[in-house]
Amino acid sequence: MSDELKGIGASPTRIANPVLRQEAQRAVIWVVVVGMALLTVYIAQPLLVIFGAMVFAAMLDGGARLLGRALSIGRGWRIALVLLGVTGFLAWLVFFTGSQISQQAAALPEIVTNQFTRTLLWLREQGFDIQTTDVRSLVEQVASGAGTVSRAIGGVLGGVATAIVVLIIGIYVAVEPRLYERGVAWMLPAQRRDEFFTTMTAMSFTMRRLMFGRLVGMVFEGLFTYGVFTGEHIPMAALLAILTGVLAFVPNVGALASGVLMVLVGFSGGVEMGIYTIIVYFMVQNIDGYIIVPMIARKTVDLAPALVLGMQLIMGILFGLIGLFLADPLLAMIKVALERRAAVNSLRDDGSEDGTPA
Repeated sequence: MSDELKGIGASPTRIANPVLRQEAQRAVIWVVVVGMALLTVYIAQPLLVIFGAMVFAAMLDGGARLLGRALSIGRGWRIALVLLGVTGFLAWLVFFTGSQISQQAAALPEIVTNQFTRTLLWLREQGFDIQTTDVRSLVEQVASGAGTVSRAIGGVLGGVATAIVVLIIGIYVAVEPRLYERGVAWMLPAQRRDEFFTTMTAMSFTMRRLMFGRLVGMVFEGLFTYGVFTGEHIPMAALLAILTGVLAFVPNVGALASGVLMVLVGFSGGVEMGIYTIIVYFMVQNIDGYIIVPMIARKTVDLAPALVLGMQLIMGILFGLIGLFLADPLLAMIKVALERRAAVNSLRDDGSEDGTPA
């Protein structure tokens, strides 16, 4: 160091006291942590969209793996076949039942509104203190919610851009999942990469099984509802079947919402029809809840119902409909990550050097 530099002395930003310097470094770390937390909150919606793409990729991956058991073709071709099958189903849904479903969706809000009005007025006649203004306010809210669901099922363009992003990212990830896993692992310390790959393998397996069970439940509930409703000439059988199948993706909340719609539409055709829809609802939920779900989903991830409902409440308030749909898969991934972390810590406590399985 030259004499001129020695004469300059210490930098005015340098903290000479080592204790104060250490505290300043800690403060900087906390500022960075808080800043990262705020940034995460700010970009939470895009992150949730990316997670939705990962869920879609897991579904494509599961379909490709199933086809791989019967077809000896490349992974890309198998994924293309899965996408072709999904596209074909959606095309059939639009062209063959689109007009019927659109008409039923347009009539659903009015039926729901009328049934809620009748129910609340009946309760008032029985002595319950229900004001007319309360009835009107509740009816308006119900009509608004039913209209939103109907418009979503009917194919209104809201959220199309997000859906396209989810589809594109999901397809890219499903075609070459290892490429993106290696990219993330490259940013981690070398000693943590084996643990990361093990955790990702466990998460992928759990997500595939969870989504497979969810899809089986959706298909079963939709087809079963359509079959029994069509046989008894229940109004809006096709729309109710689709709503029941779609809402089956959301545990607890979805079943309750589809049940309310079933019963309201059923009682619009009389008391006997209403009682029949109640019986059908309980049949669907019991078969799905006690036979299908235990056989598939709970073998992979056993989530406490209260915990799932709490997660759905938080995600629904923060992110709306997309948060409600992704709450259960996100909770499952968090559980897998925590279980893996606990296993690693257990191995370290037993004397393993790096905490990863041999």
